[in-house]
Amino acid sequence: MKPAHALLSQAASVAPFMPNDSAKCGAPPGCFPSPPPFRLMVFFPAKRAMSATRLLSPALLTLAAAAFAIGTAEFVIMGLLPLIAADLRIDLPRAGHLVSGYALGVVAGGPLLAKLIARQEEKRALSGLMLIFIAGNLACLLAPSLWLLLLARVLTALSHASLIGAAAVMAARLAPPGMAGRAMALMFSGMTLANVLGVPAGAWLGQWAGWRATFAAVAALGLLTLFLIRRLLPTQAGEARSGKPQARLPARAWLALLASVLAAASMFAFFTYLVPTLTQVGGLPEKYASAALLLCGAGLVAGGWLGGRLADGKLERALILTLAWLCASLAAFHLLAAQLAAALALMTLWGGLAFALCMLLQALAIRLAGEAAERASAFNVGAFNLGNALGAWLAGRLLEHGGALAHTSLLAAGLAGLTLLLALFIARHPRDKDHALAQA
Repeated sequence: MKPAHALLSQAASVAPFMPNDSAKCGAPPGCFPSPPPFRLMVFFPAKRAMSATRLLSPALLTLAAAAFAIGTAEFVIMGLLPLIAADLRIDLPRAGHLVSGYALGVVAGGPLLAKLIARQEEKRALSGLMLIFIAGNLACLLAPSLWLLLLARVLTALSHASLIGAAAVMAARLAPPGMAGRAMALMFSGMTLANVLGVPAGAWLGQWAGWRATFAAVAALGLLTLFLIRRLLPTQAGEARSGKPQARLPARAWLALLASVLAAASMFAFFTYLVPTLTQVGGLPEKYASAALLLCGAGLVAGGWLGGRLADGKLERALILTLAWLCASLAAFHLLAAQLAAALALMTLWGGLAFALCMLLQALAIRLAGEAAERASAFNVGAFNLGNALGAWLAGRLLEHGGALAHTSLLAAGLAGLTLLLALFIARHPRDKDHALAQA
């Protein structure tokens, strides 16, 4: 399949494009092709505009809506914890188990459900996962005690990894030629919007009508998303998926999942204590902490767009360069944390690099997984959540043992450095040995 963003000049005596080699690694057609050698290219703005229009298709926007619902359900609990603790007459640390319980549900849900849905047609699989999501939020609405609420949160989380993973693979498959990475970035933008819009709205609703009303609203959001899935997503007519449950992840795909764990650990080692670092080390007034996080959010949005574009090019090279810049920005933050303007600028740069890295790692896992792309995509979402918990725990242990707040950025830089070394190994490891290593 010929990339849509470039056409050969008919007047030039050059060879035609090499065929898309995504089939060699087993990825869905059109997903993350190896970039062709240098060619003379002629750009046609009309065709580029047509591709951009196709990128905003109802199907891809529906997948973004699903990510918005999932992201809202995951993060809205942060603003509801004091309300839940007061209503159920428990202390705040016990209520905090609802956060860690959800994360564990995401980690467990990927492997548990990926195999069960692998034989299902994509649209039917997404519908079933959304039904689990709706049921979990309705159970949260009705839960009379902390432990039943915790079980309901785990039930909700079980669908998270498989739904996001399947949606990422489907977004790549539905993308215009050469725009698979950008299609995935569009889908994941729903998670970003959930933090910007869904979480504040849910917290406000909880303050106004009670925390149970928020879960009712999230369940209603799930119902709306289910309706959009049934109406707007295409059906894979006649496509068999019976072989996917037996597909094994190649060795490099497992290495990509390990890279996601380390990268997420780096991100949350830094992000968990970012606000205290800015206020206590950088001198930021606490009343401006929310504005600083909005600035970081702007970096995340830009990073999602950047990561999508980079994933459509030389993926492994982009991954290595992004990690190198991430290490540099974290080291610079440690040196300049007391200079507020510099710290805010580096924080924004870090946000862009971090979210671009998320896009690149998701694309890498899909590309390296071959026929098991959907399983790898779901596993990768779980890997990110495992890394989130690991990074926050490591940073907490560092502070408990006398480390300074600014040292969390050094810890994050070290974890990013380990991820960089792993990315270099993946890039240098011959692809033709993947299956041999997987069998070892």
